Amino acid sequence: MKLQFDAHQDYQLEAIRAVVALFEGQPDASQSAVTRDDTLSSLALTETGIANRRVIDDAQWLANLHAVQEAHGIEPSETLATMALDNGTLVGSFPNFTVEMETGTGKTYVYLRTIHELSKTYGFKKFVIVVPSVAIREGVLSSLKITREHFQTLYDYEPVKFMAYSSGSVNELRNFALSDAIQILVINIDAFAKDSTEASDDATGGKAKKKAKGNVINQVRETGVKPIEFIQAAHPVVILDEPQNLETDIRKQAIARLNPLCTLRYSATHRNAYNLIYSLDPVRAYELGLVKQIGVDSVIELKDANQAFIEVEGFKTGKRSVSAKLSIWVNQAQGPDKKSVTVKNGDDLYTLSNQREIYRNGFIVNEIDAGEGFVTFANDVRVAVGRPHGALTDAILRLQIEATVRRHFEKARKLHPLGIKVLSVFFIDRVANYRMYGEDGSTTKGKFAEWFEEIYAQYQARDEFAGLLTAGATVVHNGYFSQDKRAVSPFETLTGKTNADAEASAFELIMRDKERLLGLDEPLAFIFSHSALREGWDNPNVFQICTLAESSSEIKKRQEIGRGLRLAVNQDGERVRDPAINRLTVIANESYEDFANQLQTEMVEAGVRFKREMVQNERDKVTVRLRKGFEADPQFLALWERIRARTRYSVAYKTGELITKAAVRIKGKMPAIERPKVALTRAEIAIGTDGVVGKQTGYRTQTVEAKYVMPDFVGQVQAKTGLAKSTVARILLESSRLNDAVNNPQAFIDHASELINAVKREFLVYGDGSDGSGVKYVKLDHAVYEMRRFERDDLMEVFASNVQAVEKQEKTLFSHIVIDSNSGPERAFAQACEDNADVLFYIKLPRWFQIETPVGPYNPDWAVAYRNDTTLYFVAETKKTGNGDHVQLDLLRPIEDLRIECGKRHFKNFEQVQFRVVSTLEELVN
Repeated sequence: MKLQFDAHQDYQLEAIRAVVALFEGQPDASQSAVTRDDTLSSLALTETGIANRRVIDDAQWLANLHAVQEAHGIEPSETLATMALDNGTLVGSFPNFTVEMETGTGKTYVYLRTIHELSKTYGFKKFVIVVPSVAIREGVLSSLKITREHFQTLYDYEPVKFMAYSSGSVNELRNFALSDAIQILVINIDAFAKDSTEASDDATGGKAKKKAKGNVINQVRETGVKPIEFIQAAHPVVILDEPQNLETDIRKQAIARLNPLCTLRYSATHRNAYNLIYSLDPVRAYELGLVKQIGVDSVIELKDANQAFIEVEGFKTGKRSVSAKLSIWVNQAQGPDKKSVTVKNGDDLYTLSNQREIYRNGFIVNEIDAGEGFVTFANDVRVAVGRPHGALTDAILRLQIEATVRRHFEKARKLHPLGIKVLSVFFIDRVANYRMYGEDGSTTKGKFAEWFEEIYAQYQARDEFAGLLTAGATVVHNGYFSQDKRAVSPFETLTGKTNADAEASAFELIMRDKERLLGLDEPLAFIFSHSALREGWDNPNVFQICTLAESSSEIKKRQEIGRGLRLAVNQDGERVRDPAINRLTVIANESYEDFANQLQTEMVEAGVRFKREMVQNERDKVTVRLRKGFEADPQFLALWERIRARTRYSVAYKTGELITKAAVRIKGKMPAIERPKVALTRAEIAIGTDGVVGKQTGYRTQTVEAKYVMPDFVGQVQAKTGLAKSTVARILLESSRLNDAVNNPQAFIDHASELINAVKREFLVYGDGSDGSGVKYVKLDHAVYEMRRFERDDLMEVFASNVQAVEKQEKTLFSHIVIDSNSGPERAFAQACEDNADVLFYIKLPRWFQIETPVGPYNPDWAVAYRNDTTLYFVAETKKTGNGDHVQLDLLRPIEDLRIECGKRHFKNFEQVQFRVVSTLEELVN
């Protein structure tokens, strides 16, 4: 197979033209004779050879930059941006220009073709491509090889020579300087970042500086010349690939030492966008169909708080002590939740978990070894970093592999007949989980390899996939890693003298065999790699990416999906653009909602702009100001005087009625208690101007077998409900649902407690139906809400989207009305109060105006003084339910209904105040 390239992609041509237009005014290529006349040619003759020459001045360059930016709708730069050190010192006088292109859209193709266009248009010949890693270097060299014939055809077979710099072939730099062909030098930043310095005395009286040898390229040779001087004399256009990894002071200084004509910076995730000239961000790339669409298959553990879960999050060492940070289940008011706790020797997890039964027997810290990364308990349980205890980790990891294999077979059944090879990539956090190495260099399969082969054989044997993938399980998967002087490619084991050599060998092999991998006759289709794989490797036919991590994965979402975003190719090497085919599936051990949210967060951090309402900007805030002299306003004082008194409540109900109703509720309303399950969810991820959104397209669960110690049901429910043990015992017995507890003890406890608490709350507010039952309020004689607390809210900063400006300041207290959660009914009510001439005064009641209730504090929305025959005083709660113009109380959430009922009973003590639940001002005053 030979990969084919489309020379007519508009978005790529736009990026190329943007760079070419920067040099408008340079002598064109027809005047390419090498000359010493600064005005006639873009090439100059120097003592060491032929160099690029800039003819246009800075003013012309800046004008060109503004024209390009205006054409692409980019805010114009004030100056030609140069690099600066962290202390602000400028580095180099050359300008830097930035091209932003989403991963998978052909960034390398664009800058390689830009080289040819600059030569064709202006005659420039000397180019240096600086890369931050071996992986990216190998990728660039591979691109140079496979695009060579394509570019030769496009540009009339213009002579082009490219080379990868190595310290063993510095003499080739002389040819780079002398040649009049297009010269492309690919060099790793670490090969020239370390400069040579001479020994010197310290004038300040400190230590003298020792002579630093530096990289070979920076050392003076026998000829009296440093090899880097050949590059400097050529005045090259320097292309920076992934420049966000070249932003340290040392690396900036190294780039400046190349003596660039300018730098062209290409990445999807720039840290500094110097003179941005073109932007193809993720939103535009997805909307134009330039990359694969994304789906997520989630494999997550449904809440299983029955296990003694312990995860080591880290250690803290001091001079005399060492402690560990653990994640465990902790009893909370609303049920068990995973929390972080810090432990030292002797600490008991049973106590730290608020007496969770699963930690009762022996989970006392016995040893903390920060060096080896583990914690041992008195019951001999040892928990190491990255290997949680008591989690369904192995079950989830195996299901992730199964989900990947299943997706692979499904897509292969559809795509192989179309000549499209399907590849799947697994990123793993521990090489030993896939391949274990013996001291003699022999290898054995880790658990991932064994699971994979078992699962692959199962799917291969299914009737629906008969004859699809005929190769055996042992030859369709392999791994490549860089570890301990050993590099493993998908094809063979190699050894290297150093880690860098090993890494280069591994990546060179995978890059060299990229086209072989895409062939249907090549059995390798499942590739395992370390999750720390950096930028520089991808393959257009990766359709599944699965990250197998025993603890939470730290790999960035954009980095994760970036390995498989390119549009697929067929057996003729032609790009396939059908969106129904180009769908990348990420198999994740988190919910698709979390995946989408994290992906959007990373995009926002990288500068991607979504609609304003989707992502709030810290700068879009307003200051809410308290009106001066409010404490003397008679309208305010008249209203405040009528509502400021505090109350105290009491409750009454019959325990027998509570037991009966709670038992009936559990029996009828508690769902069937099933064994713990793992959920497998399929979802599509949509990326657009509104943000990153997930849409569920499939869902199934799988039961996980587990054994449990039966807890003290009565004691745990009593702790969650606050009822007497005898009351809890009667409720559980009369419910006739205790048999369900065997399947999942903690789920039974949580559900039963939740239903009992719901009934208890109803009884506390409404009572048992008998006269005088429920909550009662009495007004306190000398307790009031203090008016001066309004002053604490003066100069409060609030997001602009959550406030409504006030024009008629005399009718309320503040310059803006703060709207809870950007509520539509509240915003409309505030506007109506301002517009209605009969509203004498209104207040959006502050959060500290809380009425104590048996079901938590209640904060009403509004206090209003309204002019009628007499002045009417209201306290209002604004709600919107259903489609009508009034509030349907039966549609309110239960807790809202209970708190509103408490509000009604509270304000019955205030003769001149009417409490109402409404959707509009009109409904309030009618």
